[in-house]
Amino acid sequence: MSKVVYIIDVESGNLQSLSNAIKYIDPNYTIKFIHNESEFIRHDADIQKLLFPGVGNYGHFVKQIHERKLTKHIIKYINDGRSLMGICVGLQSFLKNSEESPNEPGLGLIDLNLSKFNNNDPVYHGLKKSVPHIGWNSVIEINVNGKPLDKSESMYGLNSINKYYFVHSYAAMISDEKVKELSREGWDCAVSRYGSEKFLAAISKGNLFATQFHPEKSGLAGLKIIKNFLNGDKSPAVHANDIQTQKKDVEITVSGLTRRIIACLDVRTNDEGDLVVTKGDQYNVREAGSSDGESKVRNLGKPVELATKYYNQGADEVTFLNITSFRNSPLKDLPMLQVLKKAAETIFVPLTVGGGIKDMHDPETDKTVPAVQVAHLYFLSGADKVSIGSDAVTIAENYYANNKQATGETSIETISSTFGVQAVVISVDPKRKYVSSPNDTTMQTIKIEDPSRYGPNGEQYCYYQVTSQGGRKTHELGALELCVACEALGAGEILLNSIDHDGSNKGYNLELLNQIKSQVSIPVIASSGAGNPEHFKEVFEMECGIDAALGAGLFHRGEYTVNEVKKYLQDEGKMDVRLEDHVQL
Repeated sequence: MSKVVYIIDVESGNLQSLSNAIKYIDPNYTIKFIHNESEFIRHDADIQKLLFPGVGNYGHFVKQIHERKLTKHIIKYINDGRSLMGICVGLQSFLKNSEESPNEPGLGLIDLNLSKFNNNDPVYHGLKKSVPHIGWNSVIEINVNGKPLDKSESMYGLNSINKYYFVHSYAAMISDEKVKELSREGWDCAVSRYGSEKFLAAISKGNLFATQFHPEKSGLAGLKIIKNFLNGDKSPAVHANDIQTQKKDVEITVSGLTRRIIACLDVRTNDEGDLVVTKGDQYNVREAGSSDGESKVRNLGKPVELATKYYNQGADEVTFLNITSFRNSPLKDLPMLQVLKKAAETIFVPLTVGGGIKDMHDPETDKTVPAVQVAHLYFLSGADKVSIGSDAVTIAENYYANNKQATGETSIETISSTFGVQAVVISVDPKRKYVSSPNDTTMQTIKIEDPSRYGPNGEQYCYYQVTSQGGRKTHELGALELCVACEALGAGEILLNSIDHDGSNKGYNLELLNQIKSQVSIPVIASSGAGNPEHFKEVFEMECGIDAALGAGLFHRGEYTVNEVKKYLQDEGKMDVRLEDHVQL
């Protein structure tokens, strides 16, 4: 028997993963989308379960709700006591207003406002707290009927043990007194913590339920919440197969977030025309040579199969870097879009894709396809974030040439203004350049303290020049200067590679990571050089507070699984990680 779930879609980001989650929970569900007032009216009498997901920019999302004349229908639906689940910006739209877009009022159902997380949180003791809040966090308290739930109780399966995936810059900050006030009005609240700031993680009243986190991106723990909503199970008991593995002697991080491990797959076309996962040695992805004298593209497996394997091993995110990019038309890069669509069917953690995210000329139509449209294609296929590489270098160079003035027209600005800053990752490919003196360059230099690491001519300073086109073109611009510019223009995260360490298995470039992370306010992902679990522990122990660590070769070669790295961090580093190997749907 077919069951129908309705989803409100105002084209604000990736809804493919939510659809996939519902079909994964029960293939008998039919999913119908509502885009405007006329469609809502047409289906209104038939709606029994309505999902209201929102991704990205609050102002853009709420404006779309109002312009499509959905506001009064959603409010009436809720006031009639019918079943609705809001997700992320869907929850935020129920509030009164947001600092992000003060001229776009919310639906006003809940007496709360949204404000931006504080970069200068005092509990960080002078370090910057990364904003957006990206990663796996827990719920510190759940209040139902005015009383806190214990660990054996839940709100739609949401419990205070598991970790859930959050990605947002703005939140409804909430005090204990406000929780009590909302309780008197009939609202049940779940609260999370980011640094010293407590915020609304989920809320429920009658048949309305909404989460700030993304359950469709929170692994099996998140899928169980969607399943309970669809089944109308508001207060299921928490059993052993519902909870992630936690140890009592691990850290409580200052942020509240776990140590995030990302599996990366470099995807390109091999010499036979097939999409394969490869891995470079200082960005050279061809084998050293073969008996016939030809060097072939290093083939480590099929993208979807490997990505699924890493998800099942416990990867907190999966990143696809399409290093062949768009050769002809961005609208016809069907193999990569198909990889995303297929991967998103069974992978319920965030997916990032990079390669060719820029304004493109389409030779078939002789028109320019804007970067925001290219990104939208990826989001429709199941991506949550896009990674911008070579285009970011050009954008940053122009930004400095234009006296640090934004144009509002770059790929970074247009994508972040539509889909939110959290949707834009900057992939940086720098290479060390030695200089005799800081006066030899306008870029910020690093003093080399270890004489064994001086340059070939005894140089005691260096900086990291950025490259583009897969490391083939070197620019004068420094990695730090690139990251600062891109943050100013609206990037939400930095994927910091190192050509000097790529494929070396000798550990991450701590010198470079420290320089960047200590001077930006957005999350930084460490990449390049991880060869064993100790390298992950080492990078997470840095005082600057690296937000995530990416691995590739050690996973591709089968030397370690993702969960083996996590268990090492948990056992040897007493670090908080997400371990979901015992959770069952």
